[in-house]
Amino acid sequence: MGALLLGDVAATSGRVGQTRGRTEKTAAIADLLRRAGAEEIATVTAWLSGELPQGRIGVGWSSLRNLSRQPPAVAAGLTVAAVDEVFTRIAAVHGPGSAGIRAGLVTELFAAATADEQHFLRGLLSGEIRQGALAGVVTDAVAAATAIPTPVVRRAVMLSGSLPATARLAVTDGADALDALGIVVGRPLMPMLATPAASVAQAWEELGPTVVLDAKYDGARIQVHRNGSEISVFTRSLRDITGAVPEVVRLVGELPCRSVILDGETMAVTDDGRPRPFQETMSGFGDGGTALQPYFFDCLHLDGADLIDEPLVERLSALDAVAGGLRIPSSAVTSAAGVAELFDAAVAAGHEGVMVKAPDGRYAAGRRGRTWQKIKPVHTVDLVVLAAEWGSGRRRGRLSNIHLGARDPDGGPPIMVGKTFKGMTDELLAWQTAVFGEHETGRDEHTVYLRPHFVVEIAIDGVQRSTRYPGGVALRFARVVRYRPDKAPDDATSVVELRDLDRDGPTRRDRGPTRRD
Repeated sequence: MGALLLGDVAATSGRVGQTRGRTEKTAAIADLLRRAGAEEIATVTAWLSGELPQGRIGVGWSSLRNLSRQPPAVAAGLTVAAVDEVFTRIAAVHGPGSAGIRAGLVTELFAAATADEQHFLRGLLSGEIRQGALAGVVTDAVAAATAIPTPVVRRAVMLSGSLPATARLAVTDGADALDALGIVVGRPLMPMLATPAASVAQAWEELGPTVVLDAKYDGARIQVHRNGSEISVFTRSLRDITGAVPEVVRLVGELPCRSVILDGETMAVTDDGRPRPFQETMSGFGDGGTALQPYFFDCLHLDGADLIDEPLVERLSALDAVAGGLRIPSSAVTSAAGVAELFDAAVAAGHEGVMVKAPDGRYAAGRRGRTWQKIKPVHTVDLVVLAAEWGSGRRRGRLSNIHLGARDPDGGPPIMVGKTFKGMTDELLAWQTAVFGEHETGRDEHTVYLRPHFVVEIAIDGVQRSTRYPGGVALRFARVVRYRPDKAPDDATSVVELRDLDRDGPTRRDRGPTRRD
């Protein structure tokens, strides 16, 4: 088997981008993976998922626009291994003169690439691989390429926290090696996510007659690992933030255990224990000056025992045993009226709402499980900003009305579902105008178009069927709540979830009064 060419990857990316069918996408990627060698499989898998194995390598969008404008090579000659080695060299450049060295390496790389390869590299480096092959599709392709059952591959990805590493293990060692994977304390797991519930009644009917009800804190998701004296803290995107949360590290270090993995939230609180604005929590990650308190709602491992396959009640028993004093307020509830009462109490205490959970539910790591459902007083969705229009009147000279996109579950570009300028403060308008230009892909007289980067939380009164937007739905009374720097476009609400809201009807709690932001 010869060395795989960058042109092969670019061609597959282009072919996948031209089809909407998930089956066809999976088949095309699986065919490419079968042609990749053991040393190439992890790199190719990462690239087709829109990621670099090296992470951020210091090549920003604005500089890339200039550096990548090189006349294309006539013939394809770049190998996957050679390009990966260039990325590694770029990532290793630091110190005085580093910008110039990186620029030289990028310029040289693009000069050696054909037009199709340049297009692929530009998308890869800018985070805009839009051929529709995000992690879910590529995971299915790994299963198809190796003839390993898809559930086995998905579970291995969840346990390893790395699709490229799983792909390489599948190719080199097969299904038995994936089956043998277990939790490793210190290696983050993809977090379980909650499904929005249309109402108390809906959640109760699906998960009752007894449910576990947690207050839904307005914090940032964290996963904390402790192995002896070694403690690591990760975000929902598996980024290591240990150094930014010393209070979390201190408190977990005092727990009576040898090893533990805890799932929860961290947030800034007032002296009387009420949550501070979400922006203060996020700023605490950056400056370390804001003390962020941890609050946990699940335990995935304790003193050598993996718990993700145990029912929720068993995991909560372990949580109480080791970190009961740091547990988010939680109750076992046996009636819909009880859920409604605790919901009102949580909102009155300044929290987002409640989480309703099935007592026998397993931890569906990396997936949005039906056994966890969230209820808020005003329904919100997380959408991707696609563009912004210049304002008029008192907003003249500022980027105002934003175009909103929902996630395509098949991995394509975000699908437009609406616009809004409601809920924006003067401070937010100034911020949008200052930072959006750094992510601009083009503009016309009225609009600045952006690459998918910013995720914004939008409050809505519901959705309705519409032919106005490509997603087939439109948002009702959409208004900005806040931007979510802790979330990536892959974390956004999918267009399928929005369509489900249309079938469920009004999204308020039991159609009752809503709190206006």
